[in-house]
Amino acid sequence: MPHKTSGDVPLDLLADIGGTNARLALCAEKNSLLIDTTVVECKRYPTLQDMLREYLQTRGQRQVNRAALAVATPVTGDQVALTNNVWSFSQRAVQAEFHLDTLLVLNDFTALAQSLPTIEPADRVAIGVGEAQADGPIALLGAGTGLGMSGLLPDGRGDWVAIAGEGGHSTIAPNGSLEVAIVSYLQRVFGHVSTERVLSGQGLVNIYEAVCSVNGLRSKALQPDTVVQLGLSHDDTACSQALDCFCSFLGSAAGNWALTLGARGGVYIGGGIAPRLTDRLQTSSFRAAFESKGRLSGYLRDIPTWVLRDRPEYALRGAARALSQHVNPAAPAKGHVAGPLPALG
Repeated sequence: MPHKTSGDVPLDLLADIGGTNARLALCAEKNSLLIDTTVVECKRYPTLQDMLREYLQTRGQRQVNRAALAVATPVTGDQVALTNNVWSFSQRAVQAEFHLDTLLVLNDFTALAQSLPTIEPADRVAIGVGEAQADGPIALLGAGTGLGMSGLLPDGRGDWVAIAGEGGHSTIAPNGSLEVAIVSYLQRVFGHVSTERVLSGQGLVNIYEAVCSVNGLRSKALQPDTVVQLGLSHDDTACSQALDCFCSFLGSAAGNWALTLGARGGVYIGGGIAPRLTDRLQTSSFRAAFESKGRLSGYLRDIPTWVLRDRPEYALRGAARALSQHVNPAAPAKGHVAGPLPALG
């Protein structure tokens, strides 16, 4: 556990914990500068506490008074169980073990949404056109081990409120005969076909296997990285077709989320997969699927969509902002200047 001495500068412990990897950092309570940022594989540790304990021990038992943990799962009570990870923990037990004055546990995509006001133009790549409204709600979704969804709403005081949801587990909506055939195949395998069943690492594999079945091909036992590699190189026709379908499903889901939030401030695509597919997304049917919403197609045509570059500090910065807001809700969060809402477009 961290050793506290009065001479140490108080630090916040930040963690972004997904199904596969965890990103950790320390942050001085009085500013938003991240230090000692690292990425570790979750499977190396039996429990969350083991990971946190080793991280702090290898950094000289730094003084930590507060912590914010962004986790890839709903947070509905004291007991937290990760959706795509075997870890579970009690918030009260973690706070007691590490002698924390404050512990904030929030959804990982809620934390990522909190970072969006700090995003610079160089941190994102536009897919298609559109112009963001400075005071419009902002949508966020992203595929990795699972599918995360969140967003930002203006709070009426010059700042933003991040929303927590589990839209990744909503039912997928196919468009066109191939997508209908893919979803029909997945219904036979899984019963309910959530959006995450196609928009995630395993979702890429699911699409590939469905494409093989539809085309009468024998599928291979492939990992998500291999599907991406073979699809981008066009060395495997089924993998290439799977990537095209993935891009279309992603565009359609992003359009649905933009309509739901009224996201005139734009749509961000995060997660670990989209940054690898940026060039493919540019030439794919992503944007056409995003805008193809019948009578509201014109509404969506004006909304910009961006892919966030894959950088580990985004959700950590968002967790720091969320912790600052949690401790002092009347003050602007760290990393955000009070005043007019920033023009994120």
